[in-house]
Amino acid sequence: MIRTENLWKKFGRHEALRGLSMSVPEGSAYALMGANGAGKTTTIRILMNILQAERGAATVLGVDSRRISPRELAQIGYVSENQELPEGLTTTEYLDYLRPFYPEWDRELETAVLRRLRLPERRKIGELSHGMRMKMALACALPFRPKLMILDEPFSGLDPLVRDDLMESLLQQAGEMTVLISSHELSEIEGMATDVGFIDEGKLLFEESMGDLGARFREVHVTLDREASVPGRMPEGWLDVRASGNALNFVDSAFSQEKLSADMLLLNGAVRNIDAQPMGLRSIFTALAKSKRGDR
Repeated sequence: MIRTENLWKKFGRHEALRGLSMSVPEGSAYALMGANGAGKTTTIRILMNILQAERGAATVLGVDSRRISPRELAQIGYVSENQELPEGLTTTEYLDYLRPFYPEWDRELETAVLRRLRLPERRKIGELSHGMRMKMALACALPFRPKLMILDEPFSGLDPLVRDDLMESLLQQAGEMTVLISSHELSEIEGMATDVGFIDEGKLLFEESMGDLGARFREVHVTLDREASVPGRMPEGWLDVRASGNALNFVDSAFSQEKLSADMLLLNGAVRNIDAQPMGLRSIFTALAKSKRGDR
């Protein structure tokens, strides 16, 4: 549904993207993770032909992103935290304006989305709160049943109730479209994401399914029969290693039971107990971000 190959983008001397290659499978809900400034929004703006890359290629719905036509745009929903909406129009007036551009616009779905999001139909968009404006952007993107939904930090700065409303509306149609979502609210998207890409300093470090990601990450607590210390030779895949008293704690990013047992041999038989627990997406992201900063 989306593919980028070796994308490069500079702003002055700053290289926002440095050879970014990624692939979003059709029917997936792909979460693009990364710290602020990692290149997530730049990537999305290139996909939407808002920005042009210096090098590389990007395709959306099988079409070069630089040549997206009204035909493709009628199949793409786009919601951004910084999205501009016509402030002088009411919500009803703006929806009236949009409908003719989308041959597949579903009036019944529009009514259902407006009811679910509890949008005031006759208030001007310029008078809406930030949360209501994000609801409005989503209400404009769902009724034409897009094949692809692109969401750039849709939950940023929203209170929990508004986030719940937006997530519920997305989940209502999640099976009908491919979703690319960039968000720091990782706990909110964990329940819908099927695939994950991790971007750092303009490069995609990895992408994989949520199932594979969850399978290879564990938070490990090791109890020793002596005072713990950080091993001089670190096993492959260990992140955020900490020693406290007789406990050694770390994140194993290449977990398997056999590998963990072999790693324990480095501790010279001092192991009393091992507890390895699955990790949520936010905890995985935090461990990866720390490792990229060098806080190994």
